[in-house]
Amino acid sequence: MGGSTFSIRRRIFALAVSLLLVAALALAAFIHDYAQRAADRAFDRLLAASALTIAGAVQIEDEAVLVELPFAAFAMFSGSDRLFYAVRGPDGALVTGYDDLGAELAPATSAEPVFQDLSYRGETLRLASVGRLLSSADAAAWVTIRVAETQNEREALSAEILSNAMVPLAALTLLAIGIVWFGLGRTFAPLSALEQELRARSPDDLSPVTVPVPAEVSQLVAALNLFTGRLRLAIERMSGLVTEAAHEVRTPLASLRAQAEIAMDEPDADRLRKRVARIHQSAAQASQLVSQLLMDATISHRLEMRDARPTRVDALVEEVRGRLDAAAAERLDVFISDEAAEAELLADRVAIREMLRNVVDNAMLYSSGLVEIVAGMSEKQTVKLCVQDRGPGIADGEKDAVLERFKRGSTGEGKTGSGLGLAIVKRVVDSHGGTLQLADREGGGLVVEMELPLLRTGSVGQAASHVAAASILLVGLLLLPVQGLANETRYPALSPSFQGERTLTIVGTTDTPLFAHFIEGFQRTRPDVGVLYRETDTLVMYEEFLDGGIEPKPDLMISSAADLQLKLANDGHALAHASPHLATLPAWARWRGEVIGFTFEPAVIIYNPRLLAESELPRTHLRLAELLEEQPERFRGMVGTYDIAKSGVGYLLAAQDQLISSNFWRLAAAFGRARVHLSGSSPDILDRVARGDLALGYNVLGSYALARQAAGAEIGIIVPDDYVLVLTRTMLIPRDAPDTELARAFVDYALSPQGQSVAAGEVALGSIVPGSFGRFTSEAISARGRGAIQPLALGPSLLVFLDQQRRSRFLATWREIVSPR
Repeated sequence: MGGSTFSIRRRIFALAVSLLLVAALALAAFIHDYAQRAADRAFDRLLAASALTIAGAVQIEDEAVLVELPFAAFAMFSGSDRLFYAVRGPDGALVTGYDDLGAELAPATSAEPVFQDLSYRGETLRLASVGRLLSSADAAAWVTIRVAETQNEREALSAEILSNAMVPLAALTLLAIGIVWFGLGRTFAPLSALEQELRARSPDDLSPVTVPVPAEVSQLVAALNLFTGRLRLAIERMSGLVTEAAHEVRTPLASLRAQAEIAMDEPDADRLRKRVARIHQSAAQASQLVSQLLMDATISHRLEMRDARPTRVDALVEEVRGRLDAAAAERLDVFISDEAAEAELLADRVAIREMLRNVVDNAMLYSSGLVEIVAGMSEKQTVKLCVQDRGPGIADGEKDAVLERFKRGSTGEGKTGSGLGLAIVKRVVDSHGGTLQLADREGGGLVVEMELPLLRTGSVGQAASHVAAASILLVGLLLLPVQGLANETRYPALSPSFQGERTLTIVGTTDTPLFAHFIEGFQRTRPDVGVLYRETDTLVMYEEFLDGGIEPKPDLMISSAADLQLKLANDGHALAHASPHLATLPAWARWRGEVIGFTFEPAVIIYNPRLLAESELPRTHLRLAELLEEQPERFRGMVGTYDIAKSGVGYLLAAQDQLISSNFWRLAAAFGRARVHLSGSSPDILDRVARGDLALGYNVLGSYALARQAAGAEIGIIVPDDYVLVLTRTMLIPRDAPDTELARAFVDYALSPQGQSVAAGEVALGSIVPGSFGRFTSEAISARGRGAIQPLALGPSLLVFLDQQRRSRFLATWREIVSPR
């Protein structure tokens, strides 16, 4: 390329930097400092308020420091920050919270908040320390309260202030845009010359572009020159092929015409027969050439389409034999080992058949004796197809040449042929990842060895369509699922890739038959992925994960106990995922991109219609308490609810009930008098109510109840008229997940319209994304009751109920009231 080059970037930089650099940097530094100080002041006050709120709840009881964490202490926080806290007694011993938070810091000796930055669990936290002076019988002493948060939100606020305070820079920016516009007009002038050069060229001018261009465009021009070079070579190859084909066809046609003209004037019958024989030979040669050219074009098209399917070796050989005429078929002997007969190739059936037939036809043409096809397995576990004849063979110096187009060996003189047969064979073998070798046969003759890779062992092959494969898989799951442990189910890939099946490991609390619908839908989008699903309980999953006892390690954890999932994320065990569907979720159903909800599940009251009349149905929480108080003997042992000490979701719902309802402990007392049946799961309560063992079930997940009712179970569902707790089943990707790419893909599917239609369908888990389609959308479920919808928002406030002391005191009070026996 001629001419000098210059940089557009440098020209723009030279025009703009002189006006922007000094003013913009100085003003931006001032605004940044101001924004940082303003954000720190705002969030430090929030931290101090949280610490002082906890300090106000600290008390001494029986000479022990106690604190029941107030809900407001964490409810004031929102957004994407992680929270940590610790309360330490006068002796430095942990009362509640995180034992390793600020353990090395000096105790607080003042009620004034003290702030500092602290490195904790790989992040920089802002820590507020507050003292609370308590007096006991002996003396007064200081209790230390520490609350810390990550700094994402304050950094976001600082960035917002910075972005909103850049008005002084706007004028400079507009000025810079004008300068850049002017500069670009001058800088891109050389490109106009390039455009004119290309427009002025004739269609057959594929020579390199030599117009001087800027350095930034030189690579584009170089790529254009490379492309035109490749195009020129392709045209030359095409022209060469047409020329060669025309030459090869012209020769037999010219001979055919000459022989026919001579034969027309030949009076002698013997000579006429010889002329006719030559005409026939020329016609056969032309016909052979045309057939081979057409086959060459057909094979080229099929190889480009890549229509590979499982093909058995024995069936392939039999198909080739069946296409021979009777005389040729009698000359063909086939020897196939038992192992090779059962083997399958992943190949284009037509291409591989014509490849083998070409070799057999050549062997028949050049030899008069038997031709053998020998199929066996090689040491590399590939199929080796050998075609052997007793013909003249091919000289060693010609073995490579005869694999080229229109090239024939010296032994082919006098034989009808086109020189395309072995070239076609080589192309087919190469495209299937195999090898081709021409070898001399012991005792005379030629051996053509074709070695082809097998279809991967255990593969289900390529299905006729993904829909058919999905149907087969679903039937297999219903009739004969592949079971591992009692609570594990494996779902093989619909169509494994050549690299093998990838496995997504999910641990979840959703019933396997319900979750199978999500797995089936996901595998339609990713047929190369197998899924291992392990069903467990909420609290068990949480504790096993912390103990490192989940094997194999999960790629994705799914739980209805959102508070336990949030605790794992807050403690740094989760990866964030910026799903493209995240913005469609309600704000309450996502936190930091680490805990993501995908269902809409109300807590409902269920009943047996045979045991409870329509007129006496308890449609509010208060009415349920009154009903149990009015008829204690009737409902003794006939009411079921969660055992909140064993069920994570049961504890979450009970804690939220206690927070919202002033009648919660009255209802708990009514449960105690009625000797309520405590269960670890909704399905157990549903089974007992449907059988009539229980008349009522409280705080049952509406998703399970709606699914059972839709399936014909004899249960009624009450969506309370006072308030309705709604939780969302959450997804979390562990930080040490073996395959995060598959986990992210499943999260994206669950939030997509396809995944939400599954949730809104027969599984009845409820779609959380507004505007979804199906019977059980969030809008349709909300319309079933008249009560206020109270979603359990994913946020720091959920951590309050997991505080060790608060949980312990709550459970102790619950046991004392509900199940004192």
